Amino acid sequence: MWIGISAFAAEAPKPLFPIPSQAQLAWQELEYIAFAHFGVNTFTNREWGNGNEDPAIFNPTEFDAKQWVQVLNDAGMKMLILTAKHHDGFCLWPSQYTDHSVKKSPWRNGKGDMVREVADACREGGLKFGVYLSPWDRNQPSYGNSPVYNQFFRNQLMELLTNYGEITEVWFDGACGEGPNGKRQVYDWDSYYTVVRRLQPQALIFGCGPDIRWVGNESGVARETEWSVQVVTPEIRKRQWGEHQNGFVNGKGADFAHRTAINPKKHEFMWYPAECDVSIRPGWFYHPDQDDKVKSLEHLVDIYFKSVGRNGVLLLNLPPDKRGLIHENDAQRLRELRAFLDETFKTDLALDATATASNGRDNHPYFDPKQAVDSSRHTYWATDDSVTNAVLELHLGDVKQFNCCLLQEPIALGQRVYEYSLQYWVGGWQKFARGTTIGYKRLHRFPDVKAARVRLVISGTRACPAIQNFGLFQMPEF
Repeated sequence: MWIGISAFAAEAPKPLFPIPSQAQLAWQELEYIAFAHFGVNTFTNREWGNGNEDPAIFNPTEFDAKQWVQVLNDAGMKMLILTAKHHDGFCLWPSQYTDHSVKKSPWRNGKGDMVREVADACREGGLKFGVYLSPWDRNQPSYGNSPVYNQFFRNQLMELLTNYGEITEVWFDGACGEGPNGKRQVYDWDSYYTVVRRLQPQALIFGCGPDIRWVGNESGVARETEWSVQVVTPEIRKRQWGEHQNGFVNGKGADFAHRTAINPKKHEFMWYPAECDVSIRPGWFYHPDQDDKVKSLEHLVDIYFKSVGRNGVLLLNLPPDKRGLIHENDAQRLRELRAFLDETFKTDLALDATATASNGRDNHPYFDPKQAVDSSRHTYWATDDSVTNAVLELHLGDVKQFNCCLLQEPIALGQRVYEYSLQYWVGGWQKFARGTTIGYKRLHRFPDVKAARVRLVISGTRACPAIQNFGLFQMPEF
């Protein structure tokens, strides 16, 4: 993202820390990514395996990684995260550290490597690739003998991060249990992070890690107020991820984040954006009796607006079936969603509108209000440092009808706005939407509005406001 200007121009707003790393910024711009839960559970019709499954049951005779990638590309998704190992311990690659893997299955006559095929297909198809590696391993005898198992886990992590090219995201969940010795496993999270940073320094660590935060539910829904600015809590420092995540499950963590972001005294902050995970079906793994339970188009649109449209990244699970293919029903629904989103956002009614503002930074053209309506991610409108309340007004020319608004901040400068409203002129200013945080992207839906003048009224910010995009759209009917 472009946030600077030439030496001969006015000074850009100083970044308001914390700010995203380049890797976090690139991840946020992916917006919409895929999960693939696949393994022995697919063949046992279960969600969680117990670790004693016979690898001989794993035989996806029509497996085609290129079909997966084609479905994702048609859907407009930008990355695929594969469950390389779930809690049952079965590995989709021929790990040298266990026999509980594809090498003991009939698939590819025991010579196959599913992680390899999926990673290569993603790279060929222009998709980023990530791996899910479950710390809980219900098959591994050393689980519960914490030092020994931690070394085993690091060894498997090294295999995945060494042999399959660039890894964009490493997905750790916090599932934990007792091992055969009756002792609860203690994960050495910091040693896992060291492996990731050494072998894939650009990779981001999700969940039980420092880079990407679990949103706190498996419905794919972020909150109306969603901060990427988060306090470094004692739980984070101690790697007590379950306790930290519980705060986002019950809502207390989100409330705390809002209070501290707008009153930042005596707190240390980190950039910790939310990923919103949800499955296209009721289950995370494929179940034949759910073929007619794929989420409706209306439901998926709602999820999109409440994840991507609330400063999050949407991680949508697409469980391959026993054939090793993404099911036709899932693929069809994804195409419908893509068509709906393309139709919604094909025409920005605010593009190149006449824009005015109550303040412009040094009255310089680089920060002119028109920079917020050029649909570019490299430009933005900003105010002087002393200004925290401001109005950005659009003159659309003719009366336009719209029912959707897009707002974006240039988050390379930090997340700033925490209160605003949207208004249109009809003999006076009428409010049609209001919000708190904007962040990377905020989408509003509302009943049809017909107006020639619209304005964004910013009434609360952590520093001088900066708006990268202000767009207006007409959503089609379902």
